Amino acid sequence: MRTISALLVSFAMLVSCSAGNQELLLGDMQPETYRPLLEGRRIALLSNQTGLAGTTADAPHVLDVMLGEGLDVQAVFSPEHGFRGTADAGEHVGSSVDPGTGVEILSLYGGKTDIHSPEVLDRFDVLVVDIQDVGLRFYTYYVTMFKLMDACAAAGKKVVIFDRPNPNGSYVDGPILDMDYASGVGRLPIPIVHGMTLGELARMIVGEGWMDTKEVPEDFLSVVPCRNYTHQTRYELPVNPSPNLKDMKAVYLYPSTCFFEGTTVSLGRGTDVPFEIYGHPDMTGCTFTFTPESVPGAKNPPLLGQLCRGVDLRDLDNETIIAGGVNLSYVIDAYNKMGRPEDFFRNGRFFDLLAGNGWIRQMIKDGATSEDLKKAWAPDVEQFLSQRKPYLLYEE
Repeated sequence: MRTISALLVSFAMLVSCSAGNQELLLGDMQPETYRPLLEGRRIALLSNQTGLAGTTADAPHVLDVMLGEGLDVQAVFSPEHGFRGTADAGEHVGSSVDPGTGVEILSLYGGKTDIHSPEVLDRFDVLVVDIQDVGLRFYTYYVTMFKLMDACAAAGKKVVIFDRPNPNGSYVDGPILDMDYASGVGRLPIPIVHGMTLGELARMIVGEGWMDTKEVPEDFLSVVPCRNYTHQTRYELPVNPSPNLKDMKAVYLYPSTCFFEGTTVSLGRGTDVPFEIYGHPDMTGCTFTFTPESVPGAKNPPLLGQLCRGVDLRDLDNETIIAGGVNLSYVIDAYNKMGRPEDFFRNGRFFDLLAGNGWIRQMIKDGATSEDLKKAWAPDVEQFLSQRKPYLLYEE
């Protein structure tokens, strides 16, 4: 295991043990802690609309706070969905200038920003990451962070993570990614639900030597941890992390219903409740119906304008959803109610990329239950729980 910089780790362990009912403080709410790491340096910031220096929707954006602290923010890197978080999934977003601050925004998702180019890397000395992830292997924000970390390590730049809670951080579930299936929706050998904050995951990336750049200096990575947080803390996101995760129920169901992206079934894109319902015109035995429409954040959703028969999951209790973890019973239910059609998984490739392997799809086709699948990936969960321990900053 690679030795990594542990700046602020002992402090994190101290405060995480006293979470109790004390006020939760995010990393970006602690300028007295992060200012010494950034003063006198040119800064690039990876963030979007979720980068609020507070736990309410009216909190100031971290960009404004950093500039107010007199820090030299040269540029902002924006991930999928753009800096304001309004673009469709996978939509190309161009670079621009933030009208409020005049800071240039460099799009990393579909834009023309080459993070390895000298023109980009020469603009800053340290990268700050402040973005709200939801703790899933196929959610792309951590992939963007990983790529930037690798570019920074190769160029001798430092990285500082302003840590945030993981709303799916109370458990670990799903198979570890088979790296033969690495893609933009799965880049690291981690389970579907890894249960780590981005700060913890960044520590693991360095410690396990997962970056292409292998010679990483001791002081490459610093994490400003949350205070009064544990992995069992229920954290309600103040703003949507992306256009189609509209509330906490969607965030909790996402580990399970996202698999419909690799099938012919609609998961509700083009409705008010994406990821909380599923259906298809050919599903039988269903009384619930919906029709996907073109809406902001889902301009051309699957099954646009078609009446879908399906299942409404909104009555499920959030704690029940969390306890169920990665639950493929929904996919299996839709598969059976459509008569197990040959084209249910389309060509199968995208479903396999989401699953991180080819055997889950095959087991479903062979008649496996969701319980069978959990038993099959249980050894991966146990392996990862042990593997991640050295990198945790908060009580489990």
